Amino acid sequence: MPRVSPPKDPEYLTTLERGLSVLRAFDQTRPEMQLSEVATATGLSAAVARRCLNTLVGLGYVGRHGRRFLLRPEVLAFGSAYASSMNIETIVTPPLQRLRDATGDSASMAVRSGADILYVAHVSTDRRIRLAVSAGTRFPWHATSLGKAIVAFEPTEVRAALLEDTPVARLTDRTLCEREPLAERLRAVAARGYDQAQDELDYGIVSVGVPVCGADGVSLAAINCSTSTTRVEPSEMIETRLPLLREAAREIEAALTRFPALARSLAR
Repeated sequence: MPRVSPPKDPEYLTTLERGLSVLRAFDQTRPEMQLSEVATATGLSAAVARRCLNTLVGLGYVGRHGRRFLLRPEVLAFGSAYASSMNIETIVTPPLQRLRDATGDSASMAVRSGADILYVAHVSTDRRIRLAVSAGTRFPWHATSLGKAIVAFEPTEVRAALLEDTPVARLTDRTLCEREPLAERLRAVAARGYDQAQDELDYGIVSVGVPVCGADGVSLAAINCSTSTTRVEPSEMIETRLPLLREAAREIEAALTRFPALARSLAR
């Protein structure tokens, strides 16, 4: 993971940034790493990476097996602390569960995190899908209905900067990568209030996403229904899922007025 330049703030702790970058370097493709691999993944020197790893081992967040390092279950406390302190199970999960039960689709809520979307909550079905998703999963914003539903309802200057500065990858032959087609898609999403994505993140996946907005109409997050293209036609997704999604979004938006801490947490 490339390092980001720290802001010019005298109270900014570069040491903390480095330690967190080490934790975030581990993922599905790198469940275990040697010191040199951690240094490469984070952009840190070997000496700094070693000190971070030794500290995290001492705190119980990282384990050591021979010359390789790996995350320990203690890191799950960070995610569970967010979910419990922000009342995710009370505010977000019930509407998503009702979506899942009514449609048979997976239902999710995500926020934008840089050039990605970050899943905050996910309710799955027992049907096998190509891409496994859970809270904490990240995907490029431009390839998902969630991402486009969020970005279309962000302030104009934020949207323009994102289109200008974010490198976008072609994940399938249907992924929109060029700036102007993406901008046109976002204008259409803003006009109709939803996005539908088919085969853009991966082949065989179709989804419909709608924004979850604050009182000012700016998106805080988005929710969607996602399923296999073999289960349902795209036109049927719009006809049958969109009314349910909009109802769930309104329910979550109303709940955010009663739980302002979550609204403040989701705001970028």
